[in-house]
Amino acid sequence: MKHDAAGPYATLRSAVPDGVTPTEYRDAVITAGFIDTHVHYPQVKMIGAYGAQLLEWLDRYTFPTELKFADRDYAAAAAQLFMRELLRAGTTTAAVYCTVHPQSVDAFFAESVRYGTCMVAGKVLMDRNAPSGLLEPPQTAYDESARLIERWHKKGRQLYCVTPRFAPTSTEGLLDAAGSLLRAHDGLYLQTHLSENLAEIEWVRSLFPARAGYLDVYAHAGLASARSVFGHGIHLSEQELCTCHATGAALSHCPTSNLFLGSGLFRLFDVLDPRRPVRVGLGTDVGAGTSLSQLSTLGEAYKVAALQGHKLGAIQAFYLATLGGARSLYLDGRLGRLAPGYAADVAVLDARATPLLTARTAHCGSLEDLLFVLMTLGDEPGGARDLRGRAQGVRPRRRVLVSCSAVCVAETWGADSITGAVWCPGRLMTAEQHHNGSLAEHQRDRRHRSVPTSDAGHSLPGSWKADAASVAARIRQAIPRYFASGSRDVGSPPC
Repeated sequence: MKHDAAGPYATLRSAVPDGVTPTEYRDAVITAGFIDTHVHYPQVKMIGAYGAQLLEWLDRYTFPTELKFADRDYAAAAAQLFMRELLRAGTTTAAVYCTVHPQSVDAFFAESVRYGTCMVAGKVLMDRNAPSGLLEPPQTAYDESARLIERWHKKGRQLYCVTPRFAPTSTEGLLDAAGSLLRAHDGLYLQTHLSENLAEIEWVRSLFPARAGYLDVYAHAGLASARSVFGHGIHLSEQELCTCHATGAALSHCPTSNLFLGSGLFRLFDVLDPRRPVRVGLGTDVGAGTSLSQLSTLGEAYKVAALQGHKLGAIQAFYLATLGGARSLYLDGRLGRLAPGYAADVAVLDARATPLLTARTAHCGSLEDLLFVLMTLGDEPGGARDLRGRAQGVRPRRRVLVSCSAVCVAETWGADSITGAVWCPGRLMTAEQHHNGSLAEHQRDRRHRSVPTSDAGHSLPGSWKADAASVAARIRQAIPRYFASGSRDVGSPPC
């Protein structure tokens, strides 16, 4: 399922097969789906657990919840709920933690296959400092993971992720087993937690006294490399950030979780310093995170930056939730934007989904204003559509998607293959032009170009802060009254 084309409707109209009727989303924006780089599907039923910081929260709420996944039916029901809610929030790809139980992985990937989504997920590995029902010897962890890799990795759109929970629940033997899995199978991912909580960091120091720091525990086992995604990374040293840059490892910014558990403030602008930028995506981190919505998560990311004296602009924020997430997962060649050859993981955001949103967006003075309002007020929009066409045996059908902001021709599955939320800067028009068929122009955001910056051979964003500020300034100049009433023929944003 890939985009066939993106551009002015007048240009592409001749490529649309006879009998295909364009699907129009007036007063909406169309974009690539959100990408969540850190989330726990087993914890969806324990969101909002009261009154604990990280380590107490794990013992009191998380471990008892995850023990229930020994029941295959329970795991299947949780996977179904999670996938429905994830898609309803406009997220079409995620890096997902399962539990130690193989059936939890089977349940999740089966549900992802049913919806036709691209997911990165794996079985959690633990061999100490957790209830006995969640522990296993390193060899058992290796063998069960290897079987799951054979069953699911690169099967359709599914990608397997080796998932040691975090250093305190791992012996060196278990971490070495995780490294052996990565070396034995091509294209695997690695996800775990890193420097989330100060008490956690002290605990790691006592458990691994021979290591130079928290990240060095993982690096020593061969777990810090391209396609490694470390959740949180709040309290990293400059040397650890340089290690992430040099190895191509990514960090997942999880603001709602970090605020909810009182863990600390992620230093986003330090992490993205252009002298040694680190790949960064956005994570909801449910269940410590308080919503699966990336819009809600972006709103909290803005506040975390503000508390440190920075301003996270809407262009920067939506980059994190889309192409930034794709780059964190090394999927930016096929996900994260609307463009020919990219996967047709499309999301639609209704800018008038509620009376308050309708009233507020009527006063937006620019595209940047509109995007900022959406990440402030657009939490969990309605209008998610069913992606189960493939599972139901429906043949792929070509669809034309049109809004006042974007148009693309894509091959999708079934009659309702469009999901929840997000963004794509494009060209606006008057109602008269719209009815005359002069529809919107999709224009890719080219401001975040990649440049090789390390010996690892990967690409990293260039001067992220400067480019985003430039985009915002140009948009403000080009679109003086983006969503106001009356004429909307204000030209294409120069990005």
